[in-house]
Amino acid sequence: MIDWTDAYNNMGHIPGGPDFPPRWMAEAAAFRERMLAKGRAKLDLAYGEKPRNRFDLFQPEGTAKGLLVFVHGGWWIAFDKSVWSHLAEGAIAAGWTVAMPSYELAPEARIAEITREIGSAVEAAAAKVEGPIRLAGHSAGGHLVTRMICRDTPVSGAVVSRITRVTSISGLHDLRPLMKIVANEKLRIDAAEAQAESPALREPLPGMRVACAVGAEERPEFLRQNDLLANIWFGLEANTSSLHIAGTHHFNVVDGMTSRDSALTQVILGND
Repeated sequence: MIDWTDAYNNMGHIPGGPDFPPRWMAEAAAFRERMLAKGRAKLDLAYGEKPRNRFDLFQPEGTAKGLLVFVHGGWWIAFDKSVWSHLAEGAIAAGWTVAMPSYELAPEARIAEITREIGSAVEAAAAKVEGPIRLAGHSAGGHLVTRMICRDTPVSGAVVSRITRVTSISGLHDLRPLMKIVANEKLRIDAAEAQAESPALREPLPGMRVACAVGAEERPEFLRQNDLLANIWFGLEANTSSLHIAGTHHFNVVDGMTSRDSALTQVILGND
């Protein structure tokens, strides 16, 4: 019998795992201070009525090439936008504005509700920045950004037409195994919600460009989840790719976002 909780347990399998969140928070706070000092950060912009319905906007010098919306992970039960601000650095250096939303967490919100919230966050950020839109998300955030381009997307057609590339980083695309992990005591995923909210069980909007990126040293389930979506959606006529980033695991795979020249940032922003 598979121990599904262990299969998805990153903290217990990454050396020095508990040291990562304090490092993220310190780097994010320092980045926000620098951006505020330059007058290129707008914090806690509302996109809804709930307390965590807020997003931060980080702007490049000059006119932006477009908008990147980054959605954080944490099993839909942990973290907020303030932990990840520094990950905007690479895209900003490349000339893009970056929006980072928080969202209500389980158990107060079900995953279907969080999906709708992120749809509202994308709409609100899009209203403030002209041009093409890129979406990227890590772990649970990878799930949420790929839900934005399913046929039952909560995002309006006008905004969807601006989304030209989506990157799921170590994303969770089939929620059915998660019904068997301890965290589901808070997530409360049932069979109906797993069916409705799993991108791998939905159809993508036509012609979407979707990159699935994962750390090459991640747990086997995250490798499987990554390749699963790229494989299934390719068969549904999405333009998909799968990238295993050498030397990285679930906690440091996102570090490439701090550099405009990294393979991950290049995948997220693309050339179109």
